[in-house]
Amino acid sequence: MQAAGPALQGLVQGLQGQKVAVLGHMRPDGDCIGSQVALCRILLAAGIDTLCVNRDRVPLNMVSYTQGLTFLTGDQYVPDGRVAVAVDCADASRIGPDLLDKFGGQLWGNIDHHASNPGYAQHNIVVKTAAATCHVLAYGALRHNLGCDAATAKALHLGIVTDTGRFSYASATAEVFALAAELIERGANPAETNFLVFEHESRGKLELTKRFLNSIQFHEDGKICSGELTQADYAATGTTKEDKEGLVEFPRSVEGVEIAVLMEEGHDGVRGSLRGRDPRLRLDLLAGKLNGGGHVLAAGFNMLGCTLAKDRPRILGIVAEHYREHSAR
Repeated sequence: MQAAGPALQGLVQGLQGQKVAVLGHMRPDGDCIGSQVALCRILLAAGIDTLCVNRDRVPLNMVSYTQGLTFLTGDQYVPDGRVAVAVDCADASRIGPDLLDKFGGQLWGNIDHHASNPGYAQHNIVVKTAAATCHVLAYGALRHNLGCDAATAKALHLGIVTDTGRFSYASATAEVFALAAELIERGANPAETNFLVFEHESRGKLELTKRFLNSIQFHEDGKICSGELTQADYAATGTTKEDKEGLVEFPRSVEGVEIAVLMEEGHDGVRGSLRGRDPRLRLDLLAGKLNGGGHVLAAGFNMLGCTLAKDRPRILGIVAEHYREHSAR
């Protein structure tokens, strides 16, 4: 982490005189939005013309964090000579091909914390031991004087809270707590974050949760627990894909479960989320077998052209085989 501070200072200096687009990943979460907001505010404070672009819209429960900034969807963004800096993207494909094409497939910068990140930009700041991309940026902002006003502190706190499972994961180290405390001193409000992000659900989200729980199945003598969602589930409950956030934690919380799987069928394939407790199971490697990536204990995959009816057994078979291989080590 120590090298990240000077690297971030160098990144800000290297962007002087340029116009910048801060890109996040498809279907952005708290760490993605928090990282975009924080970096955008840091760069704007340094006099750099900066805006944020995602393929998808900002989740409704996080819109308040983006106030005063320009956030565009990929469809709204018209190329205007900006260089692109990606945040919280394990690989360039997470940005989305259409949006990436608007920058000629070229990324000037890459700030991230995913273990599977290969360093795909011209300038890479990847701290694979960090709890969140906002952890990396908070370290730079607070320890290397990149600037951290109240709105930036709130954004950084959002990313750390969401990616550490409200400080419940092993990644929530003493350093993370210390940075979070400083962010609170700078203006972050834990009660506000908790209400906006975790206690502001719709009736539709509750109905979607019920459907997901009804789909749950156990495999490998209860060591693997899977659940699924379809387009019909979203349509019946009046929800969107944003509303599945956090559902994979239900099977992860069951006693004896070592790998939790959420599979989601869309119009172009099956996407999935993986969660675990034992780092020896290397969910980042498992996700790689399913055209995905991520962290050791939390990862995702995207099986294009697949359906649950046709490919569910194959996907779960790969998960089971990986579990047997790695649990025996």
